[in-house]
Parts: sequence; structure tokens; C-alpha cells
Amino acid sequence: MSHILSAVAWPYANGPRHIGHVAGFGVPSDVFSRYSRMAGHDVLMVSGTDEHGTPILVQAEQQGVAPQALADRYNRVIAEDLTQLGLTYDLFTRTTTRNHYAVAQELFRQVHANGYMVEQTTRGAISPSTGRTLPDRYIEGTCPICAYPSARGDQCDNCGNQLDASELIEPRSRINGETPQFIETEHFFLDLPALADAIAAWLGTRTAWRPNVLNFSQNLLKDVRPRAMTRDIDWGIPVPLDGWSENPSKRLYVWFDAVVGYLSASIEWARRKDIAAGGDGRLDSTGAEAWRAWWNDPTARSYYFMGKDNITFHSQIWPAELLAYSGKGSRGGQPGFFGDLNLPTEVVSSEYLNVGGEQFSTSRGNVIYVRDMLERFQPDALRYFIAAAGPETSDSEFTWPEFARRTNDELVAGWGNLVNRTATLVHKNFGAVPAPVDVQPEDRALLATTSAAFDGVGQLLGGQRLRAGVGEAMRVVGEVNRYVSAQQPWTLKGEENRDRLATVLHTCVQAVADCSVLLAPVLPHSSQAVHELFGGAGTLAPMPRLEEVTDLDDEERHYPVITGDYRLGTDLAPWRSAPVVPGTEVAKPSPVFTKLTDEAIDAEIERMKA
Repeated sequence: MSHILSAVAWPYANGPRHIGHVAGFGVPSDVFSRYSRMAGHDVLMVSGTDEHGTPILVQAEQQGVAPQALADRYNRVIAEDLTQLGLTYDLFTRTTTRNHYAVAQELFRQVHANGYMVEQTTRGAISPSTGRTLPDRYIEGTCPICAYPSARGDQCDNCGNQLDASELIEPRSRINGETPQFIETEHFFLDLPALADAIAAWLGTRTAWRPNVLNFSQNLLKDVRPRAMTRDIDWGIPVPLDGWSENPSKRLYVWFDAVVGYLSASIEWARRKDIAAGGDGRLDSTGAEAWRAWWNDPTARSYYFMGKDNITFHSQIWPAELLAYSGKGSRGGQPGFFGDLNLPTEVVSSEYLNVGGEQFSTSRGNVIYVRDMLERFQPDALRYFIAAAGPETSDSEFTWPEFARRTNDELVAGWGNLVNRTATLVHKNFGAVPAPVDVQPEDRALLATTSAAFDGVGQLLGGQRLRAGVGEAMRVVGEVNRYVSAQQPWTLKGEENRDRLATVLHTCVQAVADCSVLLAPVLPHSSQAVHELFGGAGTLAPMPRLEEVTDLDDEERHYPVITGDYRLGTDLAPWRSAPVVPGTEVAKPSPVFTKLTDEAIDAEIERMKA
């Protein structure tokens, strides 16, 4: 058994999330985490809403509400949607907790104490019409490196290079289009050049990463420069140094504190667990240190899930922060209170899920929200499409006809029909799972196929190869369907065929049970239903719950978190073929999946046009 940290990108709390978002961070991380738990590993899956930075500040001003009120609204919407999708977070929290503030400030102080956070004078942008600071991400212009016309003031999404807003050609404000004015300002910069050798040495050991992620990450080292880690903004975490913490317009850069969230969420999870066990839950209490098994033990593994636009922050900035905190750059130093923190085992980045030949865009109305999908379609249908046809290593396209085809042909007609006709035949002929009597080579061959699939599908899901893993599981479903068609149990009538009928249906039930386990990480809602249909005991696919909590360090604040008990009964490693029990009652089944009509799909296409 291994300790596995499943670190999931933090959705930004300025609006509901669309299906392109959960295709990048949500479904891939949950499939991996569910499989890893079923394989017997001790998984800690953490994330939350990212709530600081300019976009929330600007949007709150436009709506006439406080930034925290806006973040509160969308934190709840996002948490509700991800819960309904079935994402099994051990803790989904937020970056405006006092716990997160404390953890982020501790990291900043130690990075500074070790000499990797250096003060520099730089050129900051202000809005000529309002006199307010204009953060980098709200400035656009032409990239001076690749000539991309819509580069941002901190990074070019086309070539991936880090930028300063003052370097852009013909810079303009994304808020009102005006040309910003640049003035001198003081900020702290993370000394990436002093950490570059350590980052390069670490990346040199990451040979199993997806090639596009590894190549992009290594290319970032060709132009390493100090990166600003504070901002001129009044919405964020105060800079925890004398002379800075009192300044209301200086805050930690949102991307410094957001990636710290993986650690702070792990710590909050451990503190809440300590309180549940009767402890006091203090940050420095012995009982609240369960998180260290995932962060300080060098044998633990950590996987970070996100879309490709966030690779920079997870393969360069966050590792640099961790190395600097531990004192492992060229300036030396020593670890702080949190100790020597583990670097990512793998940065698992997906490409983009597009619609209509373009990227999802809320501003252009080219968007399909998760909430809308879940109101009209089964969550497993969306999960299946993302896992089977998602943007794993290259951009992929969502179309309503393809969504309907995969749902109807693969889930309804393929897997769902197999479940339904197996249960119907068993219920009609025996009322319970029959015992095998007349076992033939073809029966043994089928069960050998389903049993052997656990190794193959498990290796693929554990290696974040979801598309191949789903494809292999559905190939096995196809083998079972071919067995049923060949054996034609509906023709085995009369007492003289009763033993053979019992054997064929027993084989079918065992094969369906195996396939249900193989598909459980991807299709948890329906797999649990199939498990129960054939009399399976306990929980095969645990579900998350939304829970209202009080901030650990501020009793006036209350918010929802996603959490859950994902222990799988007494079977610590159910990723295997478990024998079905003859005599287990099988009730008359109902369809597991809902077929999508042409009218329903046409209605969705019209909504996109509106």
C-alpha cells in the first residue's frame, strides 16, 4: 500500500464551471483516485475554490458586492456541482480560510528566510482613468517572443513564456481597452535562477510523464527569470513581513497562494480529522499531523491534475516554492515548520476540450455548464464521454451528436443492455443467482478474460491513460456480449437444458459483476446500481457529500466543503474478481442508463445557438 496524494487544480470562484473545466481537472483525477483506493492505496484527494486575485475583485465591483460575497456565492455553486458529478474529494475547501492564510504565510516566510524571495523594483501598471493598479493578467498585447496578439501580462498562452506586462507590444487593459501607464513599484520575486538547477535535476528524473507536459516543462528552463510573488492589490493574503503586512495594497500573488492550497487543504483535512477524534485540531498539535504521511514521507506519491494552461505553475513555480522552502536551491537554507516537502511525482495535464471548433468561452457564450448538463443528463454519461473521448494528450471536441452516440451505443446498447438482459433472464428463470453445473471451456475462457482485465485496465487507469483504460474495459464488455449472443440462454428451455442455463447465467452474472468493478472508477453511480442489482454487499463506489462546516480559526465563518468516507467496507482492495454468491436474489431490473432522444439533442443544439 502506498500513500497517494491526488492534488486537483483549484477552480476559480468567479462563476460556475463548464464541462471543459471538469474534463481537465475533475473527472481524470476522480477516476485515478477511485481506482487507486480500489487497488488498496491510501489516497488523499484535495482541492477547493481559488478565491483571490483580480478577476474576482473586478467582477465584484461590477456587481456591486464585496469580493468575499462573490466568492461565497460561487464556492457553493461549484461545490454542489462537483458533488453531484461524484468527485470523491477527501476535502474540497477554499483559499479564504484562516488555515490557508497561515500555511501560505509560513511558506512565504521560510522561502524569504532561505534567501529565495528577493525584493526588487519593477514597473507596475495603473489605469490612467481610475488611478488603480492594473494587475498583469488584466493587460493584453502582442507577445514580444512569438507575436501572439492576445498574450497576457504575465504569460503568453501561445508560446508558454513568462512575460512582464511592460514587455508587451501595444499593451491594453482588458477592462476598458485603454493603454496602461507604467510606474515603479516594489515587489518580492521568487529567485527562479537560483532554483533552476534543482528544478532541472528533478525534471530529469520525470521520465514517465506525458511527453507534451515534460517537453513543455523542460522548455520553460530556457528562459528562467525571477518571478513576482506579490501584487499591488487589496484582495488577497497579506505579505507576512514587517513593513509589508501593514500595507493594505500589497498582497501575495494569487498564484503563489493557490498552489499552496494543496498543502493547506491537506493540513485542514488532518485538523478536522483530529477534531472528529476528540483532539483540539491546532495546526501545531500532534494529532493534526496525519497530512505528513503524504508530504514528508519520500515513498509517498503525488499526482497533480489540471488543464494545460496551468503547467507552468505546477512544473516550475510550485516545485520552486517547495525547493526554496526546503532550502534546496543554490542559496542553501533549511526547511521550516512543515519540514522537507515532497515534489510532485507527476504533473498530469490534459489538453483542451473544445466545442464548435473553438475553446469554451463564457464571455462569448460558447459554453456548456456542468450544472446544466447534470440537470438534464446522467452524471455517468458525462463522466464516460470525458474519460472515453476527453482531451488526454491532445485537444478533443465535444459535440452533441457524439455525446448522444456514445451514450446510446456504448452505455445504453452495449453495457446497459448486457446488465438488463442478464438480470432479466436470471430473475425470470431462477429469481436468484444460479449455481454453475455444466461448466464448459467457453465459460472458463470468458471468466479468464474478465479476471485478467483487472491487471490491464488497472495499469492504464493507474498510469492516467483513461481513454485506453475505458476502451479496454468496454472491449471486455463486448466479449461478454458476444458470449451471451453465442450461448443464446433464452433458447435453453426445458428441464433437459436447465443445468446448462444455470451455468451460462451464472457465468453471465460473474462477468457482469467483474465488468461493473472495472467500470466503477469511471461510472460510479451506475456501477453501484449494478452491484446492488446482483446482491452485492456494501459499497462498491462511495459518493461524496456536501457538508456545512465552521472555519477552524474563525467561528464567525461558515462554508460548505466536499468530503466523504471512501473506505470500501472490509475489503481493502476490491480491484479484483470477487465470486458471486449463488442463491443471491435478483430483482426485476430497471434500465441503468437513459437513452437520449433526437429531440433532446436537437434542443441542446438550439440552446447553444441562442
